[in-house]
Amino acid sequence: MPNILLELFSEEMPADIQVSASKNLKKLITDKFAESGVLFSGATSFSTAQRLCIVIDGLPSHSEEKTEMRRGPKIDAPQKAIDGFVKSLGIKTDELEIKEDKKGKYYFAKLIKPAVETRYIASRVIESAIFGLSWPKSMRWGEGKLRWVRPLKSILCILSDENGAETIPIDIDGIISSNTTRGHRFMSPSEFTVNSFEEYEKNLRKNFTILDPQERREIIFSDSNNLAFSQGLEVVNDSELLEEVCGLAEWPVVLMGSVAKKYQTLPNEILQTSMKKHQKFFSVKNIKTNKIEKFITVANIEAPDAGEIIIKGNQKVLEARLADGEFFFQNDLRIAKKGGKAWLENLERVIFHNKLGSQADRIERIEGFAVQVGTYFNLTKTKVVKTVRFLKADLSSQMVYEFPELQGVMGSYYAKAAGYDEEISLAILEHYQPLGPSDQVPVSPLSIVVALSEKLELISSFWAINEKPTGSKDPFALRRAGIGIIRLILESGLRINLSKLFTSDVVGQKIPVNDILLFLHERLKFFLIDQGVRYDSIDACLASPENDDFLTLVKRIKALDSFLKTKSGLDLLSGFKRANNILSAEEKKDGVRYELDPDLKFMKEHYEQLLFQSLNKVKIKIKEAMSEENFTDAMSNMAELRGPIDQFFKEVTVNDENQVIRRNRLCLLNSIKEVCCAVAELSRIQESN
Repeated sequence: MPNILLELFSEEMPADIQVSASKNLKKLITDKFAESGVLFSGATSFSTAQRLCIVIDGLPSHSEEKTEMRRGPKIDAPQKAIDGFVKSLGIKTDELEIKEDKKGKYYFAKLIKPAVETRYIASRVIESAIFGLSWPKSMRWGEGKLRWVRPLKSILCILSDENGAETIPIDIDGIISSNTTRGHRFMSPSEFTVNSFEEYEKNLRKNFTILDPQERREIIFSDSNNLAFSQGLEVVNDSELLEEVCGLAEWPVVLMGSVAKKYQTLPNEILQTSMKKHQKFFSVKNIKTNKIEKFITVANIEAPDAGEIIIKGNQKVLEARLADGEFFFQNDLRIAKKGGKAWLENLERVIFHNKLGSQADRIERIEGFAVQVGTYFNLTKTKVVKTVRFLKADLSSQMVYEFPELQGVMGSYYAKAAGYDEEISLAILEHYQPLGPSDQVPVSPLSIVVALSEKLELISSFWAINEKPTGSKDPFALRRAGIGIIRLILESGLRINLSKLFTSDVVGQKIPVNDILLFLHERLKFFLIDQGVRYDSIDACLASPENDDFLTLVKRIKALDSFLKTKSGLDLLSGFKRANNILSAEEKKDGVRYELDPDLKFMKEHYEQLLFQSLNKVKIKIKEAMSEENFTDAMSNMAELRGPIDQFFKEVTVNDENQVIRRNRLCLLNSIKEVCCAVAELSRIQESN
């Protein structure tokens, strides 16, 4: 079956958008083929610095012929309407057919869409997709209509089968498709002809271009680690940098250089960040000393001198950068050794947000939370305050100005230089953690306190000024902060009622506690659903009171979720639902609430007496278990009601002719509801799950 090979060759594209661009282009093309009624067996995308490549396999030679019956006006419609219908379709009146449906007799036109060769469909589809591809940053190059991230140079587009290949005609602003392309722009820039994807990929490799980004990634990773291992060293893992470098080199060649000894004494974080941000180098450390001694660079060329000149040049550039880093670091250390007073004073002039004041104002708010949270860990106010007041000092440092991603890291080094102990230094280092659902959570009590307080302040402040995440927009990473709060509480085993912490105002605005709790509950839902917890188990427990103690709340949710996975749990749920549905229907019909305690003296049937007695016993057991926060036992106790409830509905009629007995039995159903909902709001649970 025919296959299509498309290559869009341009000037070098930014590394971080190549893969996504090729995937987006593939989706556009395949979606448009599907809309045209052309099916295919598969599609694959590739990318390099200079090319986006799409391969579509298993195409038919032509589209299917389609017949469509188009309904027109009624047969008794004015002739003008009939003539207009015929004219719009380009047919004659005698070609119309009369068909009858429920609404009467209508004229129908039989339209036949003939089969179209795939190459003609492909030409239209691909041109449309190219013009429709969006980029994060694009512009017009020249006088054409195409908006592209970099100037488009050439288009390779062929349709191939067992009989050979033909060029699919495509015209993009005067760039005409062909069956030729070129390899590496330095080592093999000459053009070559392509007749199939296999030939295309093979010839690219001969011409020093590896098409598959995954293959380039594996080459860089394995060659780097092997080169380091051979010298008793270890490459510092950096998946983000690996992904970027993979997009920079079409023919990756791994080379190793050395970090000058005078710079090896700098903190690893400075070396690693400088090499990554400025030169795209991988850091290589000595396993024994844990110091970064060398670097790995990935060249896009096989140099005749085995890369000697490239390495020397890179080392010179790196030394200049590291000299700057050393200068900044030493200047910062001088300020830190004086207690960082200049930095702390400067925070009063650094605006955090135009509605929330300076960084110094923020520190004051964080301190308020930290003092409260610190009491849960028996930390002294003095220690907590001391830590918080130096927490953001590094924001005024030269190193953080140069590398903002080193916030907290440099603060830890400067805290040690200022004479703070290890515990405080560690807390400053970790106060941004966790940065996501998989990031490490601090374990030191002081670190937990300041990390939690920093995030509580962030959310409360922005909620106070009504700056909340909307849709995909979250410029202040408030959703991430919400997950951070949840993970800090759960993983540290912190029993804390969050609503009690949000007691003060922010810049004269009252903190909307309920809105914040609702937001955190939504974050908790996503967090637990990712762990496989039923969404309705979460909703059922969130509907219960005292849902601002997240540690207890999650214990209850997980106990309920486990209970609902058992047969006893599902059977009890069914009985509860039946009781609740009958009760709700009768209350609605009667216009009253049956919330009185049922009376044993009005119970004539054995099984309603048995249910009454079981409810009273289980109620006591559940109350004891809930008071001890033993939610698993509470669920087990609740399961004891399964048999009595089933027997009650099997043997007893709720809507008795005697109204006194009927009311008493409805009150008994309300008791079932109250006992079961003491654990969780079971009415929120879906039986179908």
